[in-house]
Amino acid sequence: MAEPQRCAWCGEDPLYIEYHDKEWGVPEKDPQQLFERLVLEGMQAGLSWLTVLKKRAHMREVFFAFDMCKLAQADATQVDQWLADAGIIRHRGKLQAMLNNARLSVVRTDFADWLWSFAPPLNLEAVARADQVPAYTAASIAMSKALKKAGYQFVGPRICYAFMQSVGMVNDHIEGCWRHAPCRTLAMQTNIEADCPGGQ
Repeated sequence: MAEPQRCAWCGEDPLYIEYHDKEWGVPEKDPQQLFERLVLEGMQAGLSWLTVLKKRAHMREVFFAFDMCKLAQADATQVDQWLADAGIIRHRGKLQAMLNNARLSVVRTDFADWLWSFAPPLNLEAVARADQVPAYTAASIAMSKALKKAGYQFVGPRICYAFMQSVGMVNDHIEGCWRHAPCRTLAMQTNIEADCPGGQ
């Protein structure tokens, strides 16, 4: 049986393929999952996404499963311990940003709704080629500005757009990729749920 067509960026690495096929572009509304993705996108700055994926399982282990409440209570001593662990992305600024962002996020009861308020209008069309996928957009610039104003770190427009792609705020699976249609359907369902709370 022939392999389905995928976005070219995921290559042939099993971790990339699994992420592409199961996570990327799927609308995510869970606050904890949104926080993890925001952290991971910040961790990627200057690195390949494959590096992040390879270290994600271990980072989940040592970062309390990216639990916002637990990370909000961590301190500089914890950061120093993490910096000795080769299994994570060892960058003091990124680790301190994670703790800072956790403290800000944990007190926001509207965290998920707030992030999703920056999602652009639903676009049902697939981009034809990978080189047509933007690095950032007006929506990601707006999200970045709002997050920075609120005190968040490692949330530039490019990071915010990658986050939007990851959590399904936009669907950038290219034309012909087998995941575009399923993610489009999920996005439409998410929009209906948002318009009709409780499924009424």
